Parts: sequence; structure tokens; C-alpha cells
Amino acid sequence: MGLRSMAKVRSIRLKANRLTMPRRLVWPCLMFISLLWLPLPAQAESVITTDAPICNGAAPSPTMFAPRSTPAQDILDITWLVIGIVGTLGVIVMAMIAFSIVRYRHREGDTDEDPPQVYGSSPIELAWTILPTLIVFILFLVSARGIFEIEKEIAPEGSLEVTVVGHRWWWEFDYPEYGFVTAGELHIPIGDDNTPISTFLTLESADVIHSFWVPQLAGKTDVVPNRINHLWLEPNTPGRYLGQCAEYCGGAHANMLITVVVEPESEFKKWVANQQKKAVEDPAVVRGRAIFERTACINCHTVRGTVANGTFAPDLTHLMSREIIGSGAVPNTPENLRQWVYDPQTIKPGCDMPAMKLTNEEIDLVCKYLETLK
Repeated sequence: MGLRSMAKVRSIRLKANRLTMPRRLVWPCLMFISLLWLPLPAQAESVITTDAPICNGAAPSPTMFAPRSTPAQDILDITWLVIGIVGTLGVIVMAMIAFSIVRYRHREGDTDEDPPQVYGSSPIELAWTILPTLIVFILFLVSARGIFEIEKEIAPEGSLEVTVVGHRWWWEFDYPEYGFVTAGELHIPIGDDNTPISTFLTLESADVIHSFWVPQLAGKTDVVPNRINHLWLEPNTPGRYLGQCAEYCGGAHANMLITVVVEPESEFKKWVANQQKKAVEDPAVVRGRAIFERTACINCHTVRGTVANGTFAPDLTHLMSREIIGSGAVPNTPENLRQWVYDPQTIKPGCDMPAMKLTNEEIDLVCKYLETLK
């Protein structure tokens, strides 16, 4: 084939590519643009529940798009601002790309001559320099204000103070003002007329890095060994809120859940009064208590008023006042409690509690004793 014939074939292929390539690009661009107009999924109010325990698999996933606290609302406001700016710019860019593809596609009768070329434009260059700078500066100001407001290191006046300690793989909640420690569920008050009451959390870790995150109440805050971080909550709606350790911390990380119970101040005071009591001695469960106290249980757990004073595992003094077992792994039911005593690894694989290798009779007796810890 001669050079002239090869040049002719190349010209035909070039024209064919110019004709077909835009068609290949138009549909993906139009599909992407159409996705921008899809409505966001509705946020179900069932994210907050007051009549069922929140545990792994028993409640919808928490969402930051349904805030129920002042810090969470501040975070969502910033999020919507960023989404609005980025979404608008994305629509403009994709619209310009689609317009260019359609407007300047190759048509029958077009020549192969290049269109007029522009090698510089001061107005355009100023626009794409000044506009992004302004956008970044605005986002910086808004974000900085939110960060300083959310990450307070001094407890607001009149707030409840709670020390939160992250363990592998459960949460400990210490109420120094009231003199007791609990686990699994964080109870905080709200005014009886739904007036917000601030709760100031001091976050510590007993082992590795964790992260405390309850999306509807506040942003994610790391819990780091040998370092103290702070977080404050100011809920405006009573209910039960699901959270999650948001920093990978080992084998049972996925089951290191958080349950925050926001309840009217009058109910909170009743709960506090009950938590301050020592475990009730019930003569009917003496054998179960004896088995509990002669096993390794007392080396890890605390039951106030007994010889059990371990600090390695959750305080069990008022175990049955909680609606969950295993930091939210399962609801606190007699069946789940028995299975947990029999072998915790079947419920929460990787947790530090081993199977105690008790007989069926001993398990029944221990469970009857634990069920009195209300």
C-alpha cells in the first residue's frame, strides 16, 4: 500500500473516531448527571427507639443526617454546606463537559482544520484562582468555628461529667459526681420539658486506640492511651442512640458498640439512685453466688458489696438494669445471659472472657444469681 493510500485510510479512521467517541462519552456523562438529582433516602425516625434494646443487628444503623444534639447539628450544618458547594461545582463542571461534547462533536461536512486556539485569558485565570481561594477560606472559617465549639476542654457550667474508658472491647462509664461505675450503657439526662442538658465526657483508654462515635449526638473522637480527650453532648430528644467504636482495635472491634440512653431528668435521678445501691443479697441464690465467687469471675468483674472487685471487665452490680449484654452484642434476655455464661465466644468472638467450663446445673445457678443484680 502506497503512502497516499495509507494516509487516506488514517484520515477515514480519524473521522470515524471523532464521530463515535462522543457517543461513547455522552451516555456516561448523562447518567452521572441524572444521579445528582436522585433524592437522598429518607431518614427513618426509627433510628431512635424507646421500647426495644439497641444491639448489634436489632436497630437501624446510626446516621449523622438525623441529629438529636447540638454538636451533631453543627456538624451536619457544615456537611450540608460542603455538599452544596461541591455538588454545585460538580453539576457545573459536568454540564460544561456535556455541552462541549454535544456542541463540538464532529459533524458531516466538517473539515479537519483545527478551530481557533486560545493561549491565555487573564479573566479566566483570575476566576479559577480567586473563586476556589474564597471557597476554601469560607470552609476554613466555618470548620474552625465548629471545631473550637465542639472540642471544648472545659465542662460547661451545670453539666454532668462522665469519664468514659475504652477497653477491648467494651465501654466503662464512671460517674464521679455520684460515686459509681457502670458499663455498656451511658445514661444522660435531658430536661423533663426536653430542655437540653450538657454532658461532658472525659475519654480515656485502658489499652489500645479506640474511638467514641454516636453519630446522632456528636462527632467521632479518638480514645488514646496515655492521653485525655474530651467530648460534650447536648441532646434535645429523649431516646436510645446507637454508636460504635470507630477505630479498628482488634478482633471484636465490630461488636464494640455504644448505647446512649437519653432520659428525662426525673427518670435519670431514679436510675442514679438505683446504681448507687450495693447488690441485694438474696438467700434464694446463695449457691449461685458461691459458684460465682469461687471461679475466676471475681478476678475480672466487680459486684459492689461482695468479694468481687475486679476492674478488668464490666461492673456487674446492676447487670439486669441494662438492656444489652456484651457491649451491645445481644439483648439482655435469660437465654442470651445463659449462653454468655456458658461460652461468651459464641456471642462475641474474640472477647477476652473465656468459657468457664461449668456444668449445666452450675450455669443455671450462676444465672439465677446474676438475674438478681438489678
